Amino acid sequence: MAQLVADASALVSLGIVAENDPDPLGCCLSRYDVIVPTAVIKELQEIASYEDEHGRAATAVLDRTDAFTTRAVDLDGEFPLDDGENAAVTLANDLDVSLLLCDGFTQLGLIHASLVDTRLVTTPTLLSILVRTGQLSAADARTRLDEISDARSWGANSYVQRARSLLAEE
Repeated sequence: MAQLVADASALVSLGIVAENDPDPLGCCLSRYDVIVPTAVIKELQEIASYEDEHGRAATAVLDRTDAFTTRAVDLDGEFPLDDGENAAVTLANDLDVSLLLCDGFTQLGLIHASLVDTRLVTTPTLLSILVRTGQLSAADARTRLDEISDARSWGANSYVQRARSLLAEE
């Protein structure tokens, strides 16, 4: 099973629809050996303290901590990302994992440049992967992407628009 390191932003995105069927978070957890830095768990706990959709999504992810591995990493204090992204990039490089799942769209260039041999994927890309591997139908992936996009205010995001167009072709 391929390993995937996940950042809080992407886990929250997947958690937004965690109670729907099919469940993209569940698909991700069954397809990959998911590893989450402890800094990301702390971010999820902070987000879960809010009484909004993001807080509920973070809680849904935290309710599944038994389905993934948590690892501590030493953070590079000079790295210009938040602690969760910093830890996720560091852990992905340290473990030489296949994928880093991150929705930090404003920092994707820096994150991508910081990875050694790990492929950077966003939640929209992950949904496309789940379609190609038969874990989600294209229609279900489009529906989940629309739900996530609405909750995360991704309407104008070019990554999301590209994923939506690819899913329409499926």
